[in-house]
Amino acid sequence: MQYIIFMANYKKDLFDHQRTAVSECRRKNPYVFAYLMEMGTGKTITTIHDMLDLYSDNKINVVIIFGPKSVYRNWHKEIIEYTDQEMKIVTWDPSLKDAETKEDLTQILVKQEKGLFVFLMNIESISSKKGFLFLDKFISKQDKNKTMMIVDESTTIKTPAAMRTKNMLRVAKDIKYKRILTGTPITKSPLDIFAQFAFLDTKILRQNNYYAFRARYAKVISKPTSSGRTFPLIIGYQRLDELDLLIKSNSYRVKKEDCLDLPEKIYQKRFVPMSKEQLVAYESLKRNAMFIFNDKTTTTANRLSQIVKLHQVCCEFTINDDGETHDVPGNRYSELLHVLDESTGKVIIWASYRHNIQTITKLLKEKYGDTSTAAFYGDTDNQTRMDLVKNFQDVENDLTYLVANPKTGGYGITLTSAHTVVYYSNNYDLEIRLQSEDRAHRIGQKCKVTYVDLVCRGTIDEKILTALKNKVNIAGQVMGDAAKEWIT
Repeated sequence: MQYIIFMANYKKDLFDHQRTAVSECRRKNPYVFAYLMEMGTGKTITTIHDMLDLYSDNKINVVIIFGPKSVYRNWHKEIIEYTDQEMKIVTWDPSLKDAETKEDLTQILVKQEKGLFVFLMNIESISSKKGFLFLDKFISKQDKNKTMMIVDESTTIKTPAAMRTKNMLRVAKDIKYKRILTGTPITKSPLDIFAQFAFLDTKILRQNNYYAFRARYAKVISKPTSSGRTFPLIIGYQRLDELDLLIKSNSYRVKKEDCLDLPEKIYQKRFVPMSKEQLVAYESLKRNAMFIFNDKTTTTANRLSQIVKLHQVCCEFTINDDGETHDVPGNRYSELLHVLDESTGKVIIWASYRHNIQTITKLLKEKYGDTSTAAFYGDTDNQTRMDLVKNFQDVENDLTYLVANPKTGGYGITLTSAHTVVYYSNNYDLEIRLQSEDRAHRIGQKCKVTYVDLVCRGTIDEKILTALKNKVNIAGQVMGDAAKEWIT
């Protein structure tokens, strides 16, 4: 039996795959469901349609939407662009500095008499006492049978031991309608799935807790430490066909190549020779890193910090033990300018370090004019972020170069006005790389997208890029027997 989607009050039509996604949700499980839709396929608009459809059928009257700090406010824009349905939308502000915001948040604790109510909250806030207590109080005043809860980019709750995950599972326990959204539900291992689906319902995966889940689907041995203790070491996975079937029973999966006729991606590597100063600094840090890697008691975090330090030299700076930043002159900034001179139209420049973002922004403003360039990173306030995206998408606007941290700007925003994407430096997380790539390569993109990676040959810089291309878990590798290969 095919589900017929209610189409009243909608300003836009769904694509066929989006229509299918909602139909599959109704067919498989209208209460709890996972939209595992690859970036750029429109999982946000699909979910908005789903929630409005449920509201039209008088199934829900409250929707609580969680998303990463960088994108959760975008839901407001997406909702009002998609529907003229009357509703009240309130956005959580973790600072609570604004009097109007405080008043709005006080008002939402008063039970709504009629109409759809939408509450937007950044997922990071539920880790804090203030955010969690407010949310818990708000939910306690709702009819849980008529409340819907949505987690956008659900890998943000993939870690069972994290406070964010624990709090989310607690507040969601009795909510009748729940959705998770992600294009990459598994970023490091199949075990990433557990907490995301536990949010929906632990019955889906047939395991009541993470340890039972791990015991069934992972091969685990006890590994001794130098202190005489042991820790569980995962050496592989099992029964993955069974797990796949359980996931499919409550989800809809689609990839871009299956449903969209998007232009191709083109990848280029631009090798940047290191200066003498960089080489001296790099070799010094490498010797220290080898000493640390040879210490069997060294933690993953400490090993990763050595990789970061080596990577920063490739990116033309170091940070000493006192936290002071020092430039290490090289050829990377000049190579970036060469790439931009060869490019036409708007360009996204991803850089993982604050120092690089600030330096690049200053450099480009001096060369191309003050209105040509803007920075998008942790210090950028939410309103400015939304304005920057709007201006960048406007082909008539002077804003040509968006210099952004992929961890901040790599989620949930559309930057299809860019046909060139430059990675001045890469983050070490595969999910962040994939997310950031698809800001430009998604619905609305009409041209080929060229991705340019700046790389210092034979360094950690090149090894990070290779690992990302091969979809390797870097953190996992630096604790293995071949860990030293990362810095040699």
